[in-house]
Amino acid sequence: MKIGILQTGHVPDNLVGQNGDYDQIFSKFLDGHGFEIENWPVVDMVFPPDAAAADGWLITGSRYGAYENHPWISPLEALIRDIHASAAPMVGVCFGHQIIAQALGGKVEKFAGGWAVGRTDYDMGDKTLTVNAWHQDQVTKLPEGAKVLGRNAFCENAILAYGDTIWTLQPHPEFTAQYLDGLIKTRGPGLVPPDLLTKATETLNKPNSNDDIAAFIAAFFKKERA
Repeated sequence: MKIGILQTGHVPDNLVGQNGDYDQIFSKFLDGHGFEIENWPVVDMVFPPDAAAADGWLITGSRYGAYENHPWISPLEALIRDIHASAAPMVGVCFGHQIIAQALGGKVEKFAGGWAVGRTDYDMGDKTLTVNAWHQDQVTKLPEGAKVLGRNAFCENAILAYGDTIWTLQPHPEFTAQYLDGLIKTRGPGLVPPDLLTKATETLNKPNSNDDIAAFIAAFFKKERA
């Protein structure tokens, strides 16, 4: 099965050496599940020919806001709508979560409540997922057809499903402790409140749900659909 990664940002230059760019991070995240991976860096205006170029799609995180005026935003939204119409499975992570919601009629805003950074719990109803977060923007208005699967008091629309073909989440299950530590030290100062960075550092090596989410996403892609 071929998974197309729609890369919407780049890893900071000083973190690429140890971690790779987003396409490599997500390839490693999905490693062992038998996927063929092809990357399209849409942030650099490199797009697939159409929605049929892959069997399933994953949209990465980004430093940019879904509501910002960049030349690649509008064509990405059009591609998202085409993928949705084709019923191919699609997963969105952080910015991917947000741009899918926006493309399908929802709203994304810079959240007045500030940042979520580091190890964060999300209530799924029957279980709790613990995932590293790094965001200020949030989906504040749901598109038609979106169902909330996971939330917490800070982020009401944290994990969404659209039928059985789209699954998105606000936090970052692909973030390793090493990568998050790099963000805390290089991107965080002056951007994120110091107390949040301290708390995130203290919980870097505590258990999380990354492996469970990777297995879920792999099964979601492979699921037989009518």
